[in-house]
Amino acid sequence: MDTGIQRLEELLCSARFEVLPVRGVVQRCEQLPAGTTVTVTSSAAKGPEATLATAAQLAAAGMRVVPHLAARSIKDSAHLSGLLDRAEALGSGEVFVIAGDSPAPAGEFPDALALLRRMDELGRRPGRVGISGYPERHAFLSDEATVRAMTDKAGYADYAVSQICYDPQRIAAWLGEVRARGVLLPIHIGLPGAVDVTKLLRVSMKIGLGESLRFLRKQHGMVSKLLAPYNPDSLVDGLWPYLDEPAPGIAGWHLYTFNEITRTAQWRDAALARIQEVPA
Repeated sequence: MDTGIQRLEELLCSARFEVLPVRGVVQRCEQLPAGTTVTVTSSAAKGPEATLATAAQLAAAGMRVVPHLAARSIKDSAHLSGLLDRAEALGSGEVFVIAGDSPAPAGEFPDALALLRRMDELGRRPGRVGISGYPERHAFLSDEATVRAMTDKAGYADYAVSQICYDPQRIAAWLGEVRARGVLLPIHIGLPGAVDVTKLLRVSMKIGLGESLRFLRKQHGMVSKLLAPYNPDSLVDGLWPYLDEPAPGIAGWHLYTFNEITRTAQWRDAALARIQEVPA
């Protein structure tokens, strides 16, 4: 089998599924194979309790879970230590650290870097720590600030996950820029799952995606297409040439499901089936 195809198969098999900690999500994940890595987001509205409670249920159901820790929702070192104790009990030895979308910090941590530094000072760094990266302009931060933040956070992290971007060429260029700055962390590319286009447009506007949102609108400009779910085929196709190259190096796929887990799992399984039909 072509090495690029083989690499794509590996990445699809090991894809991470990101879910929101809301009612019913644990049941929706039952169709995923045991041992699937499921990351659980953290929101300002629900706070870290919902994240850790959902993560505990998913771990009990056989998933490998990674809770998100949102810095702006954590009060102080004692609060952080308690959350890390609960994360450790989940068994994956991994957390994903983000700033969070609270309009004001709940306590001592205004951003992800502050939380990463405190974990390090406390000697409470989990076995694996993930951070976020932004292929395109952040809605609320300057390019200079996002570049500096990723470089600073990299020293406390084991891997990065890219924010949603619909343009594969922009992602590929960003990977090159990150490597040129000396950030050599493994990077999981964030792909929207098989999700309603209208939902993606709404979420993309909320988090301030610009150029790639216009890219998505161009791809799905017809009203009839808005009625069909998005799937990341075009993104995967566009990133195909970079899969088996040593640089920029793609470590895996991180699927933003927005809890459309069934559709996203079906897309992944169908993609794997198509690969297995390719003659060796």
